[in-house]
Amino acid sequence: MKFSVEQFREWEHKKITLVGMSGVGKTYISGMLREHDWFHYSGDYRIGTRYLDEPILDMIKSRAMAVPFLRELLRNDWIYIRNNIKVSDLGPVLSFVGKLGDPERGGLELETFRRHQALYREAEIAAMYDVPEFIRKAQEIYGYRHFVNDVGGSLCELEEPGVMDLLAAHTLILYIKVTDEAEERKLIERAQSDPKPLYYRPEFLDEQLAIYLQEQELDYAAQMDPDDFTRWVFPRLFHSRVPRYEEIARQGYTVTSREASAVRDERDFLELVEAAIARA
Repeated sequence: MKFSVEQFREWEHKKITLVGMSGVGKTYISGMLREHDWFHYSGDYRIGTRYLDEPILDMIKSRAMAVPFLRELLRNDWIYIRNNIKVSDLGPVLSFVGKLGDPERGGLELETFRRHQALYREAEIAAMYDVPEFIRKAQEIYGYRHFVNDVGGSLCELEEPGVMDLLAAHTLILYIKVTDEAEERKLIERAQSDPKPLYYRPEFLDEQLAIYLQEQELDYAAQMDPDDFTRWVFPRLFHSRVPRYEEIARQGYTVTSREASAVRDERDFLELVEAAIARA
């Protein structure tokens, strides 16, 4: 959706999709807006509770079955396992995505990793196609005035044109761009200090994996230190995503991560969006 500043101010039920790299402030802003009559739609929460709930539980159960004591309890239906994902803690989704590398060091073998990646991609696409229905639910069922769609940092990797067309048709796209090289270094250093599971386009993964194995003189992925590979690949992933997000930004408006970090309340946020519209 495109607006003039005046049209945006008069938009009675505002609907905004926040896009950008992980760590630029999307979830912080979304959580803050929830305190101001905005429905916070978390893409990853929807993924974990609806589209990956069963695969997540299957993964947990398969590991529990390797423990004789738990195996007996599960086979006799004496215990049950539940996915307790929260908007503020997406641990089950991250655990399912996993890290590529040596299983003895917490990694996933390549075949399993690829399968989890493919399931995550399908789930993220499905969660984004759910946005129009949740816009309706937010207003008609829950009585929220406005709607904010907090998407994962991998949105630009999906290569599913219909997703962005749908989001642009139903919401205002606000791209939070990393401000400058200093902010970029800070974000990369933060990610490398605590490496988390990531989604990769298959072509990107194949290319980078081959380079890493050659540099480390390894024969296959199961020999890799999962955290070391994740640290090594993150800057390359970051830079590969920039032009993809710049393309998405053409369908909406752009603010910087520094501007986003200065937002403290709904008024700040709305003024920021208006400034982005005016700049465009």
